Amino acid sequence: MNNQIAKSWFVQVLILLGALAGALLIGAILLILAGSDPIKAYSIMFTGPIGSEFGLTETLVRATPLLLVGLGIVISFRSGILNIGGEGQILMGAITASAVALLLPGWPKVILLPLVLLASCVAGGIWGGIAGWLKARLAVNEILSTVMLNQIALQFYLYLIRGPLIDPQEVAYGTGVPQTAMVPEQVWLTRLVPGMRLHTGFILALILAIVVYIFLWRTTIGYRMRAVGAGPEASRYGGIRVEFYLILAIALAGAFAGLAGAVEVLGVHHRALESLSAGYGFSGIVAALFGRLHPLGTIPAAILLGALILGADMMQRAVNVPAAIVMAIEGLVILFVVSSDLLLRKPELLTRIFTRYISTRIKQTKEAGTGV
Repeated sequence: MNNQIAKSWFVQVLILLGALAGALLIGAILLILAGSDPIKAYSIMFTGPIGSEFGLTETLVRATPLLLVGLGIVISFRSGILNIGGEGQILMGAITASAVALLLPGWPKVILLPLVLLASCVAGGIWGGIAGWLKARLAVNEILSTVMLNQIALQFYLYLIRGPLIDPQEVAYGTGVPQTAMVPEQVWLTRLVPGMRLHTGFILALILAIVVYIFLWRTTIGYRMRAVGAGPEASRYGGIRVEFYLILAIALAGAFAGLAGAVEVLGVHHRALESLSAGYGFSGIVAALFGRLHPLGTIPAAILLGALILGADMMQRAVNVPAAIVMAIEGLVILFVVSSDLLLRKPELLTRIFTRYISTRIKQTKEAGTGV
């Protein structure tokens, strides 16, 4: 199998679907061991998100933060820097958006809403930019720094929603639930379907996907960032400031993740909660890889992943599947999809595996024919 065939869309989609099928097959074994019917469980998992208006809209609600985080991942990965800090950046964006909205409750929507969204982008961008600066200036591995920054952001976030920004009503009633007060209604994102949680944040994410595509493939800055990702030494020789674009790339990734946090606050929960993210920072990486690190490809990938996450929740409630099994299946999907990306990036591995399989089959056939 040559590189041209391996890079075709058909083969890429086939490998990704094969990875998904492999993860679900192992998940079926786990379901059997847990005493559940895998056919019934998977039937609910795949039909639930598309079987009703609630399922369809809720799938898009889940897909919105995945798409926003995934777009940032596309930018950073294309630029050659790995952003594993989406979780922390989401939390920083969410708490900043909540704080700004609560501090300026009397401002009109036309001013306050853009200001809140911009503040969340700035907070996430700064949090991502820290890892970029450490990478560019001190050669600190960005995987380690972003993971550490996730923990710092989480503890800072919990401190704020349990202390300075806790809902005054929780203090008055003595319940102490860690959450902020409701943000002003003028910054709530408009619901697209009456009675459902789908909001205009999904439309914003779609628009930004087009913007990111134009930015990466139709602008000079985008070209330089992709050049840095393809070959940093060659880019440096060509006069491109590699360190600057590394910092810019992960700062933009953090800005998109911070925006995802704000969208969750303004469009879904209307306050900052303890369990706000639901793992979107890591799942967004899978959405970007599933979309082949292309902004437009990330759109269907995020929707598919959102359907899988929603279907897994429905499966857990309907079939009484243990939560640990559901988490294991979601982890298997992530592991298989990320692993399949290695085959797509190095098609020679496919050739090696295919050749080894054929050689083994030929040898077994010869041994069977000679009676050895």
